Amino acid sequence: MITLADVKKAQENLKGVARRTPLFVSSTFSKQTGYEVYLKCENKQKTGSFKLRGAYNKVASLTDEERARGVVASSAGNHAQGVAYAATAFGIKSTICMPVTAPLAKVQATKNYGATVIQHGEVYDDCYAKAVEVQKETGATFLHPFDDEYVMAGQGTIALEILEDLPEVDTIIVPIGGGGIISGIAVAAKAIKPEVKIIGVQAEVIASSKASLEKGEIVTVNGSKSLADGISVKTPGTKTFEVIKKYVDEIVTVTEDEIANAIFSLVERNKVVAEGAGATPLAALLSGKIKNAGEKVVAVVSGGNIDIATVAKIIDRQLVLNERRISIQFEIKDKIGQLGTLISDIADLGGNVSKVKHDRNWNPKGLDYSNIEIEIETESKEHANMIRKSLGAKGYSFEDSRK
Repeated sequence: MITLADVKKAQENLKGVARRTPLFVSSTFSKQTGYEVYLKCENKQKTGSFKLRGAYNKVASLTDEERARGVVASSAGNHAQGVAYAATAFGIKSTICMPVTAPLAKVQATKNYGATVIQHGEVYDDCYAKAVEVQKETGATFLHPFDDEYVMAGQGTIALEILEDLPEVDTIIVPIGGGGIISGIAVAAKAIKPEVKIIGVQAEVIASSKASLEKGEIVTVNGSKSLADGISVKTPGTKTFEVIKKYVDEIVTVTEDEIANAIFSLVERNKVVAEGAGATPLAALLSGKIKNAGEKVVAVVSGGNIDIATVAKIIDRQLVLNERRISIQFEIKDKIGQLGTLISDIADLGGNVSKVKHDRNWNPKGLDYSNIEIEIETESKEHANMIRKSLGAKGYSFEDSRK
């Protein structure tokens, strides 16, 4: 099992390589949750996630013989970029196996850092099996993404920064998949401040670490791929699980909707772009899954490597779910000025008309009526309801998209 000394040695290895990422308080999330919420932004790390820390520390530990054989790794995306970056920095050939479902941004970035990428399988465990095959065929040195002491120690340097910047922290909330980041953070944090709580957050659809902790032994969960692809791991690590059993206080799970809402909230309220895994700690806080966490809570935003197209889909979806964008189908008389009056009435109520679809061809009442579908941007659910109520009071006949 790794020690605080291992983590501090990793910190020395990472000097001049890993960034000291920002830690700041969010007044918005503090008000929403009742805790003093701080965000540790590993999405601002080189390669876009915390994984650089562990990967670089591991590559730095290799012998000349191991480096000469090249390295191979398996990853959902972030470890891939960390290994590719570190290997190229040391002049080592790297081959990375990634799931076919890995976000395009992560795949392309890994290639850009100098690695050869092989895509195989749906989740991490599938590409891990492929990486083992490649290792046997080529003799390359295998770099495990989480079940490795050097990797765990590298990730633990996050805890050193948190406790240096916020020594009074009560709870650190960390994404958990295979257990690499939470293991390193837990060992370092508990060694420095034994009373600090360490809480892991995992996607509900593939909660292998939670199931393992509850049973007291490693459990494999054949769950679905999550929006939190970086922690979609069927089986936690052997080494990491020993640390989890000893130092992690609790593991909670979050739904896909809760993860999406957290991604949206981070972008809107704090201008922080987080991938699914990176948003899970905040998802747990916003959904009320974290109990008795003390006063000062740190949510580790572990990474920001998410396809911009996925972000766009999440934003569109959340705007609809939060009724910040509503669609109403009106039935009005087909007369000059009627549509203009309707749009003016919506504007007077503070609604912003973003799209209009005018169908004059068919209405059950006859050719004297038109169907008008209008998309309206609102400020909130309350504002949306006010618009509906006010338009109804004005005598407009309409069908709400909620129905």
